[in-house]
This record gives sequence, structure tokens and C-alpha cells, in this order.
Amino acid sequence: MDRLLKGLICFCFMAIGITVYGQSSRTVSGMLRDTESRPIAGASVRLITDSDTMATSSSNAGFYTFENVTATKFKIRVSSLGFDTFEKEVEFPQGQKEIQIPSFELAVNENQIEEVVIQGVLTVQVKGDTVEYSTKDLKLREGSVAEDALKKLQGVEVDKDGNVTAQGESITKVRINGKDFFGGDVKTATQNLPANIIEKIQVVDDYGDMANITGNKSGDSEKIINIQIDPKYNKGYMTTLRAGYGTEDRYQATAMWMGMTNKTQVSVLGNLNNINAPLFDFNTMGGGARRRQGGGGRPGGGMFGNQDGLTNVASIGVNIRHDFSDKLKVYGNYSFGRDDNTTLTERINQYTFEQGTQEDKAESDANNITASHRLEANLEWNITDKDYIKLTPQFGFNNNKLNSTSLSQSFFESVLTNTDNELEANESNIPRYSISGLYNRKLSDNGRNLFFNFNYDNAATNSDYDRILERLVNDPNNANATSEEIYQRTLQEVKNKSWNAGASLSYIEPLSEHGKLEFTYDFNKNNYDNRRYQDAFNEDGTPFLNNDSTIINFHYDQDYSFTTHRIGANYAFENDKVKYSIGAAVQPSLLDGYASSDDLTTQINRKNFNIMPIARFEYKFSRQKNLSINYSGQATEPSVDQILPYEVSLNETNKTIGNPNLNPEFRHQMMMRFRAGDFQKGNTFFAFVNGNLTNDKIVSYVKRIPGTGRGMLSETRYLNETEEPVYAVNSFYHFGKSMKEKTYNLMLMGGINYSKNVAYTSTDPDAVEGMKNIANTWRFMQGLMFRYNPSENLELNPGIRYSYNMVRNSLTENNTAVSGLTPTFIGSVNITPTTIFGVDVSKTFNKGYGSLSDANPFIINSYIEQKVLKDQRGTIRFQAFDLLNEQLNLNRSFQDNLISDTRTNRLGRYFMLTFTYKLQKFSGMAPNIDNGMPPGMRMPRM
Repeated sequence: MDRLLKGLICFCFMAIGITVYGQSSRTVSGMLRDTESRPIAGASVRLITDSDTMATSSSNAGFYTFENVTATKFKIRVSSLGFDTFEKEVEFPQGQKEIQIPSFELAVNENQIEEVVIQGVLTVQVKGDTVEYSTKDLKLREGSVAEDALKKLQGVEVDKDGNVTAQGESITKVRINGKDFFGGDVKTATQNLPANIIEKIQVVDDYGDMANITGNKSGDSEKIINIQIDPKYNKGYMTTLRAGYGTEDRYQATAMWMGMTNKTQVSVLGNLNNINAPLFDFNTMGGGARRRQGGGGRPGGGMFGNQDGLTNVASIGVNIRHDFSDKLKVYGNYSFGRDDNTTLTERINQYTFEQGTQEDKAESDANNITASHRLEANLEWNITDKDYIKLTPQFGFNNNKLNSTSLSQSFFESVLTNTDNELEANESNIPRYSISGLYNRKLSDNGRNLFFNFNYDNAATNSDYDRILERLVNDPNNANATSEEIYQRTLQEVKNKSWNAGASLSYIEPLSEHGKLEFTYDFNKNNYDNRRYQDAFNEDGTPFLNNDSTIINFHYDQDYSFTTHRIGANYAFENDKVKYSIGAAVQPSLLDGYASSDDLTTQINRKNFNIMPIARFEYKFSRQKNLSINYSGQATEPSVDQILPYEVSLNETNKTIGNPNLNPEFRHQMMMRFRAGDFQKGNTFFAFVNGNLTNDKIVSYVKRIPGTGRGMLSETRYLNETEEPVYAVNSFYHFGKSMKEKTYNLMLMGGINYSKNVAYTSTDPDAVEGMKNIANTWRFMQGLMFRYNPSENLELNPGIRYSYNMVRNSLTENNTAVSGLTPTFIGSVNITPTTIFGVDVSKTFNKGYGSLSDANPFIINSYIEQKVLKDQRGTIRFQAFDLLNEQLNLNRSFQDNLISDTRTNRLGRYFMLTFTYKLQKFSGMAPNIDNGMPPGMRMPRM
């Protein structure tokens, strides 16, 4: 295996050596206990020599053992959440081959995550921004993956598409042992990582590397998951192979191999299917060493693995991590994917005007082929005990090819006004690359610290569009129109380039045992060079000319930059009960450059100065209950399109005219989180309330002119809203109750969201001011779930969800409310020790939707699987997907006088037979193939 590991590592990192331990009969053992002589289970124990490091974890009785130790002098380092790190140097007595180290007594760290013990097993730990779950006592079938473990954690939900939410917030990234796995891809990790090698799962409110290193938080957090691998799985390998074929020519072929040594981990994943089962999300890039401020370095292509339509997927990737030593670590990944998606779309837009009602109906057929590459690497180097460096280069490339046809009709007061046939071809190439880095210097042991980071991102989009439009106006006076009169072809070339560069500096000065002062400086610059040229032609190739009411030929250039300097200071205090920080920052900004059209050029030079307060508070009521409140303020500069004083046309029926007098908008945001529970008794409660208020909100003024021979004519302008407050409030809660050693689990969750938005509209093409519309939007959500899980062989999950959405507009009577009630049942049972039957049933009752979405789908998925071969290494599964063939995808959106209903095709009924072969071998363990659902590659989502 070492040779294979070396070959893979040389391929991705050019040179990474794997140290092979020499054989020795020396043995080291010992025991861990706390200050009250209780054994400490699950602690990380490392044996460190000058050339090697060995790792293990303590048993439930607190014991640990190292075999085949070669060195005579070494250091034992012990770390466990809730305790101070402990180190001790040890030397073998001359001639002795076995040594028992006297018990280590670990001191409790009151500031670290509080542990809760149920029957000697570490179950839940809570501290401020982190909730940690032990997976040792979860009732999981052999062969389960990380996603199956997540479904059993209080406050964590996984939907049918594999999206994960925790405490009401979406999980944006997954890490393995604190490091990005395939760029942080959530589904790649949760649907492929075997659950049996997981020791702990942490749900973290992450504020970035600077907060993790210095403890000082700034900006908004993102919710991430960190998965800790059990140290006993640090040597060995696992592999999974799967092949399946079904009705409607459905197929699947997947493979996974993961190999590990004490210092190295290599994962290889491959996937080929036409059942909408993606492997990678190429819109996700690893966080790097500095959070981006926008501008460049992000993919511009479509979302890989789109669930709409039918998708043929082909992808492969490799992820590597190697620890050269405790001080120098390298990790990274390469992924390639090709996504061939065909989507059929039906859309109905209904507009309400004083003159009457216009309805636009459209049907389209689109094929989008995306080929994506992603390469990332990370280097972490602890130069000394006080100096730390991290470097992160990244590269990505997308190639998109889109071909679509569409037919649309416009009706005014039920009378057909025009018909459009449109054919579009589009190809774009999107390369991007970036590098980021950080340096941290501990200036003293009492907390004095200097932190520096930087980033540079570069992205470009090169696109070519070919659009052919045939428009037939339903006019008795034009009934004999020739094809030349209704034909219009447009060729468009788009070249967008952007780069973003930034750096920040933070200095922390301790003032007392509990207080410290932080000074920060942040520089950021976004530079854009955008070009969009379009020319139109008649059917005979002659130019299609602009006229007084139509601009269809246009040539736009924009070259500008947005630069900010942010200088701040804050005071932070922390003791056993209270944490808080308070301060402010000032931010001067400059938007500078030019924009031009065919006959106009505009110089851009806008300077602004903003003051932003900083306030955070956290109170620990007890070791299992805390409250945190965070306030932040942020100024947002208008975009260039919003401030240009001349017309910018997207097509002949849609144009934008900017407002050079726009002021930046300023957003106040406050988040309050509360966590409480009696984890020994199985009770958990999480809740949050998030509110925001925007001053000088930039709102749109849209003129819509109905009943024309060219469909709906739209003109968009912008202005600052200074009279009406614009705000939103979101809330969520989750209560969980576990009973009888987690045999019975009750989960109640829900929330209320409210938003107030302002927009202006008019139907008069000559109007200077529009009519104000205030949209009040309410959303209520409620869910009740129950789980009966007496053993690994039986699990029943009945539940019900309800949602209600209401929009009230002040301008029109176009007020709507839609609701959905969805009872569900998910269950599985071992019919025999080697035979498993599972079912996933849901029925949705929709109310208030339009003609496109009046269906109430009843979805039934089921499977039966049988383990076969020696040691049950094989699994045969027969699966039925959407037995009643009622799968559909609905969406309704609202906008002042517009209601838009959309329906797209999704994967329908099919039956599939699959065979899975799995092999797993770790040091000191026999191959273990007792799998209900093989790890490595999850079965397609039911």
C-alpha cells in the first residue's frame, strides 16, 4: 500500500515521502484520569520522537497503548476537549522493552467545551460557537456513511437532495480533522465518508482563520461541520465498487478508495451515472487563508449536479493530506467533472395593471454541458512555537455549452398579442486562479499577538452568444408578414475580467487577565474590465438597425475599480461567564474608472466614508446553556450599472438606466443565538433570531409597458428609499427529546420569517416618478418528527411538515398565499441478519398555486438488499424510485404586480439493480465487510 500511496502523492505534490516504521518489540502504555481520578475516554494521545509521530486514543477506561516503538526517548502529548493539553518527556530504562507510564492527571479547562457523559460515553459538548457530538453511541448499521450519522444528531437535518442544515442554518463547508476535504464539498464528504471511522462531529460557527488563531471574531460567521476521524483508523485502507443498471436505460458506476497511514491520507473517488447523482460541487472552493471580499476567484459557471432536468454525470477526483512532521503539513485535491443536463421548463408570468392583466406563457428545452476542473493545495508550517504560516494556491476552469429553444406567447386581457420563437447557442470559458496566505506571530505568552494575511484572485469569463428570434405579432393588419419581417438574429460577445487583492493586519495587546485591545487594518481592491458587444442581423445578413424605441445593437465597455481601507479598534473581555467586545471601524472607499457605450463615455469617481460599530456579547448561564448576541454594520456601494447615467440594453425589450446620485446603503444586522439543554436526559434546545435594517436601501423603479407587439417592455431605474424602513426578521427553533437510551426521539422545529421591501413601478413610458409598492412577506414553518430506533436493525421515522407563505402588496390587490402540508415516513428493517428492506414515502398537499403547480405528488421510493459472498463483502440491491411517477419541481415567486410560476422536469420512475463490493482493512483489524449500505459511495438518494 505504501508504494501506491507514494505514487499518488508524487502525482499531486511531486514529492512527499512516507516514513515506514521499523519493527520493534518496545511497548508503551499508560492511563489518563482527571483531577477527581475519573478515567478520560476518547482523548487524543501522541507519541512524538525526533523522526516520527504515533497517534491513538484512550479507551473508555482511560487506557492507551503504543506498539513497535523504535525510539528510546520520546514525548507523550495528550489533548482532549475540556482539559488542558498535557506533555511529558519519557525515556526507556536501559535494556527495557516495555514501560508503563504512571497515570497522567489532566486539569479541567473551564473555558473549553463542556463535556457531558452518558453511561461513560462522551455524547455532547457545548462551548460558545461549537456543538460537538460523539458518534460512538449512535445506532448505525454497518456500512453507514457520515450522512446517516448526521441524520441522528439533535438539531441537524438532511433533506432528500443531501443538503445539510444545523440549528436552522445551511452548512456551507465540511472539514475532515480540521482540514478542507475536496475543497469543503458538503455532499462529497457526507455521502462518501464511512461512519464507522468517525469519532466526533462538530457543528461550528466559523469566523475564519484569524478568529480560529487569535480568538478575535469579525464579520459574519458561516456554519460548517468538522468531522474527526478515530485515530485507530490511521493505518489501513478501504475501497468500495458499485455497478448498477435499470429501466429507462438508467445506470450507475462508482468507485472509492481511501488509504491512510499515521502521516498520510489519500482518497480517490469516481462516478459515472445518469440518475442525477453528482459527486462534486464545482461552485465550492476551499476557504483559503483569507476570506474574499468579492471581485474574483469564484467560479462563474452553472451549478454542477443541478437537480432540475435529467443529468448525465462523469467525475473523478483525488484528495491528499501528508504531515511531514508536527510542524509541516500539506493537503489538497484535484477534481474533474462533466455534467450533461437537459431541462424542460414551463413558465407563466402574470402581471396586474390598471388597464388589465397580461399573461406571458413560455416553454423551453435547454441542454447545458459543463466541464469543470478544480485544483487546490494548502501548506501549513509551524516554523516555531510562536510563528505560523499558511499558503493556499487554487485553480479552476469551467467550459459551458448551452443550446436551447423556446416558444412564448403574450396575452393581454386574454387576447393573444404576439408569439416568439427563439433559438440560442452559448459557449463560455471561465478560468480562475488565486493565492492566499497568512502569518501569525505570538509576541508573548500573555496574549500579545500579530496577525497578517493576504489574497489575490483572478477570474475571467469569455462568452459567445448566437440568438435567433422569430416574432409574430398577432395583428390583423400584419397577418401576411414575411419571414424577413419577423426574423432577428443577434450575435453577442462578452469578455469579463476581474481581480481582487487584499491584505489585513491585526495587533492584539493584553490589558489585564481578562481584557485585551485589538487594532486592525484591512485593505481591499476589486478591479473589473468588462466588455459586451452585440450586433443584430436580418435573415438575409443585412444589419438590423436600432430605432427610436429599440436599442438592439450595442457596444459597452466598463473599466473600473472599487477600493476600501478599513481601520478599526475594539476592546474584548472574557471570563468564565461573560465574553464581550465593543469597538468601531472607519472605512473610506473609492469607486473609480469609466464606462462607455457607442456614443457616450462616463467618468466614474465616487468617494465615501463610513463608520461601522462592532459589538458582540456572550453569556454562559451554566455549563450547558449560553446566549450570544452579535451586531455588525456594513456599507454597500451601488454597482456600476446602477449609477450609469445612460441606457444599457440587455435586449430590445429590457433596458436599464442608472442613477449617478445614488448613495451607498448601510445595513445593520443583529443575530441572537440561544443554546440550552439537559444532555444527560436527552433534551436539546437551539434557537436564533436574526434581524436586519437597511438605511438608504437601493430599490428598483421598474416601468412595465404591456400590450405591445414585442411583449412586455421593461425599463429599470434605481433610487434610495429614505421614507420607508426596509427590514427583515428571521427566526428558527429546534427542540429535541431523547428517551430510553435514544430508542425514542422527538423533534419539534419551526420558525417565522418576515420581510418588508419597497419597490416602485409604473405603466407610463413617460413617467418620471413611479408608484410605491410595499411588499410584506410572511413565512411560517413547522415540523414534527419522531424516530423509533431500538437497535441497528430497525428504524422508523414518521413526520409531518407545514409551510405557509403570504405576500401582501400595498399597490395592488395582487396578494397571494400558498401553503404545503407534507407527511412523511422513512423506515428500514432487517428481515434477516443479511436482508434489509427500506421505504421512503411522502405526500404533499399544495394549496394556492397556479395552473402549473396544482398537483399534489405522492412519492414512494423503496429498496430491498441482500448481503452475499464471503464475509458478506458484496451487496445486491433492488431499488424502485418514484413508483407512482409523480415527481415534479415547482416554484412560485412574487414581485409587486408580478406572480411567476415555474415547473421543470425531474428524474421520474425507474427500477435499478446494483451490486456493491466493499473491502476494509486497518492495522490490527481483520477485513470487516458487514455492510448494510456500503461506505465510500452512498446509494442514490431515495
